[in-house]
Amino acid sequence: MTSSSSLSVLPHALAAYGWDEAWAAEFAPYAAEGLLPGRVVRVDRGQCDVMTEDGVIRADTAFVTPHDPLRVICTGDWAAVEATGNPRYVKSYLPRRTAFVRSTSSQRSEGQILAANVDHAIIAVSLAVEPDLGRIERFLALAWESGAQPLVVLTKADLVPDPDALAYLVRDVETAAPGVQVLTVSSHTGEGTDVLAAIVSGGTSVLLGTSGAGKSTLANALLGEDVMDVQATREVDGKGRHTTTTRNLLALPGGGVLIDTPGLRGVGLFDAEAGVGQVFSEIEDFAAECRFHDCAHEAEPGCAVLAAVADGTLPERRLESYRKLLRENQRIVAKTDARLRAEIRRDWRVRAAEGRANYAAKRGGRA
Repeated sequence: MTSSSSLSVLPHALAAYGWDEAWAAEFAPYAAEGLLPGRVVRVDRGQCDVMTEDGVIRADTAFVTPHDPLRVICTGDWAAVEATGNPRYVKSYLPRRTAFVRSTSSQRSEGQILAANVDHAIIAVSLAVEPDLGRIERFLALAWESGAQPLVVLTKADLVPDPDALAYLVRDVETAAPGVQVLTVSSHTGEGTDVLAAIVSGGTSVLLGTSGAGKSTLANALLGEDVMDVQATREVDGKGRHTTTTRNLLALPGGGVLIDTPGLRGVGLFDAEAGVGQVFSEIEDFAAECRFHDCAHEAEPGCAVLAAVADGTLPERRLESYRKLLRENQRIVAKTDARLRAEIRRDWRVRAAEGRANYAAKRGGRA
């Protein structure tokens, strides 16, 4: 069993899963209570698999299932688990360093957390079809907002044998991803996988992308064995069925850990204004030179952004994508604010009703 004194000693049995001195220091109060530290490697149906110093244990999450979907336990969390019991329970989890969040697919004003404590956000994009630059920008906005370092990986590079055509596609993606490394890989030939393995060997990486992007094949290449199921992709549109149905955290043989995720149909923003600004940093640089500080970049005189579009410095597609993502983010923020206000009002109504009921009961008692 883990003792509180052993938690601060490295190498620790959990070091391969990202345990470090800082996590040990944060866990110290839980260790004093006799709880075990562990990394959540999978969550499903109110339970989770947790990698502890004693191996993987199955634990119930009933104690950490709040109404706020952003506070539920998720893959990548560091948990405090009961040392004994049947079932065992997760009693709490440590504050997250980073969190990858998107809006729910229902388009409600709620966020869904996909992974926690991530250092690298790998956005897998298949070269079986022409890359969707707008979708890449969405993924990048969420990645930057999460606090992780994004990386775009163009998979299935062997399907583009013409080096000039491949270079053209890479340049297009690089234009949509300023400040982000763009790497071409082929799990079939092994091209680029060694470079990717070196990048992800330090820290935790989450693998993101649409169904059919080759995430599971890429995960297998990094793992050095066929751990993830792989299914065929339709040639007509490059789409595939979801081979990964849950988010799984896996230790990599070369160091680091990888969280594989199901293919994402919807990539909705969730309060990601800073992330959008990072993706379109060149537009915000141009905007700083506009005549008016509140320039909307529509038809205002002295607009440096429109001037950059006019002289070809800034692609018009980039500006349209920037406007679209900003509008979407503003809508979800407004919905979230409205929902929070409604919840506050509802709580006040409930408390007021309880107060009236208590007052009436007291009056009835005296009578």
